[in-house]
Amino acid sequence: MAVPVRAYLSIGEVLSKLRTEFSDITISKIRFLESEGLIEPQRTPSGYRKFTNTDLERLRFVLLAQRDQYLPLRVIKENLDALDRGLTPAAAVGGVASPRLVSEDGALTSAAFGQEQDLRLTRTELISASEITDEQLTELESYGLISIRGRHYDADALAIAKTVVAISAFGIGARHLRSFKSAADREIGLVEQVTTPIRSQKGSEAKAKADETERELAALSIRLHASLVRAGLHRSK
Repeated sequence: MAVPVRAYLSIGEVLSKLRTEFSDITISKIRFLESEGLIEPQRTPSGYRKFTNTDLERLRFVLLAQRDQYLPLRVIKENLDALDRGLTPAAAVGGVASPRLVSEDGALTSAAFGQEQDLRLTRTELISASEITDEQLTELESYGLISIRGRHYDADALAIAKTVVAISAFGIGARHLRSFKSAADREIGLVEQVTTPIRSQKGSEAKAKADETERELAALSIRLHASLVRAGLHRSK
């Protein structure tokens, strides 16, 4: 019978795993990095630290940045924050982080430290990644085409911004795109008519079924929209 692998590591086990690569690492150093907010291990009821593999990889990232790049902890912490938000840290101190491995539709295709992360961009990062202007972004927000969630923009905002930049090359401005938003809102309403009753059902499978139904209907809606536009253009020739 196989022995299950424990989900957590003690601070001594973390020290042992890191010492082969970083000979000067100590328990005091690990505790200091925790006090500086670079790692946040969980605690047992009795107060002992419980480290995950993610904590271990974050520590390795910090130690490598200190040893090989001579970066101060402030900059390393900023880089970790960028990774947590689905970004590649800026190449130079003071630079702007950029989305990491983003597909054509703006979806994040890789994650920090092996965990799935939602893309979270500041306004400056969104403008840099999409090459949209601040004025264009402000106009898109005024028409409801892009919205900020909390303090950050997500992958959908990036996809919309990149698409608008491409469309604007043909002389089409944000004000011309309000009809797309109206059409999308109507399509969303149709999808929600189907998925809302599913979400209200009891049982652990209801949410998963609603999410899958939503994805399938969204894909069909996009296909139908594209087909109708294409058919209309063909008729006009």
